[in-house]
Amino acid sequence: MSMEIPRPLPPAITPPMAPHPVHPPIAPIPIPVTPSTSAAADDDEVDYEVSDDHRAARERHERAVQELLQRRRAYAMAVPTNDSAVRARLRRLGEPITLFGEREMERRDRLRALMVRLEADGQFDRLLRAQEDEQGAPGDDDDMEQIQYPFFTEGTNQLLQARVDIAMYSLPRAKARVDSAKRRLAGPDEDPEAEAALVVKQAGDFVLECSEIGDDRPLTGCSFSRDASMLATSSWSGIIKVWSMPQITKIATLKGHTERATDVAFSPVDNCLATASADKTAKLWNRDGSLLMSFDGHLDRLARVAFHPSGKYLGTASFDKTWRLWDINTGTELLLQEGHSRSVYGVSFHPDGSLAASCGLDANARVWDLRSGRLYCTLIGHVKPVLGVSFSPNGHLVATASEDNFCRIWDLRTRQMVYSIPAHKSLISHVKFEPQEGYYLATSSYDSKAALWSTRDYKPIKSLAGHESKVTSLDISGDGQHIVTVSHDRTIKIWSCRGTARDNEMELD
Repeated sequence: MSMEIPRPLPPAITPPMAPHPVHPPIAPIPIPVTPSTSAAADDDEVDYEVSDDHRAARERHERAVQELLQRRRAYAMAVPTNDSAVRARLRRLGEPITLFGEREMERRDRLRALMVRLEADGQFDRLLRAQEDEQGAPGDDDDMEQIQYPFFTEGTNQLLQARVDIAMYSLPRAKARVDSAKRRLAGPDEDPEAEAALVVKQAGDFVLECSEIGDDRPLTGCSFSRDASMLATSSWSGIIKVWSMPQITKIATLKGHTERATDVAFSPVDNCLATASADKTAKLWNRDGSLLMSFDGHLDRLARVAFHPSGKYLGTASFDKTWRLWDINTGTELLLQEGHSRSVYGVSFHPDGSLAASCGLDANARVWDLRSGRLYCTLIGHVKPVLGVSFSPNGHLVATASEDNFCRIWDLRTRQMVYSIPAHKSLISHVKFEPQEGYYLATSSYDSKAALWSTRDYKPIKSLAGHESKVTSLDISGDGQHIVTVSHDRTIKIWSCRGTARDNEMELD
């Protein structure tokens, strides 16, 4: 029996694979080699010229960087704040302790710059030696301990007597005002809301009654006399003119200022008037044009002027960052009030005479207590210089006018802003409350218009349009029946609602 031995299967035959394509070698891309990358490194003979403009720009950049670094080092320097310590360090560094006309802050800045320069020159050991001499000097610590910084400047006896007089004047008036407000609220026959509505309605009927050319140059200020029988205006020509009302007939011309006149104000008790000027002086005049007194002392031009309600004192605001209080009987400067970081533009007095408000280019207004000399509050809210401030007859509201085109109302009781009025399309040059009860206020603006606003809801009442240029100032007569505006177009315009008021009185009768 034979067995068949199986034969092994032949190996599987796989189909031949296609050969991979053979690509030609890639030629290297020639990269241009600039002389600045390779050739300049290998060949020292290659030199490049830099243009003069490029060299100058590079030098300016380096100088700016150095100045920035020096300024940073200067602000990081520990410089004494006490003026005596600044003088002592300057003396130990071999520098003059003071220069002609140099003030405290300028002296401190000079010391800071000197310290930065010494550090940059590698003379740091000289600075350390001066500081060690200060610390080891006998009696320096005792002197520093004895130095006291009062929060007030000691005043004169005249100022003390004036503060007492102001207190005696203001307290009875404040009491009478509060009692009158209480009677008006509690009285059965009194309706303050109806009275306010009537006054606001009358204010809506103001019309242009008279227009007159006031001067050859732009007009800057205007003021009614206490009985509205006269009007005074100031001008860039430096001339102040007194006019009769209501025909606007010139009575007197006041000449005495050597620069442009910036403001004018009638006394609330008699017919004398005060003027302010860019010649750094304020002057007191009689109605007939005779000069009574000149108030000298400000270091820069004056902006606004205002009488105290008692008529005994005069407030002046100046670009020397101060406002001052003067005794008009003696011409004595009673108070030099600092506090603003920039120029002071306006000043106003409370109807009771107890407070004064100042406003300035630092975008703030400040309220001062004249009886104690203390700062009562700072009204912060405007974003541009404040050009006008006015107290309401109700005693607790203050209005401020600013370059930010807003008129803001503040409550002295809460020291907070009550309302912000977007009043004009340009800066507001002046603001004033209606002098009877403060039921409306008036604003003037560089948009060539004046406007009236209700103090009940702060809505617009009337737009007084008629000027052809910037309206610089305004005033309201004591009876509230006339408003005067002056402008850069050199015209005086009188707005009146007397006819409407007479018609309303006849209707009530």
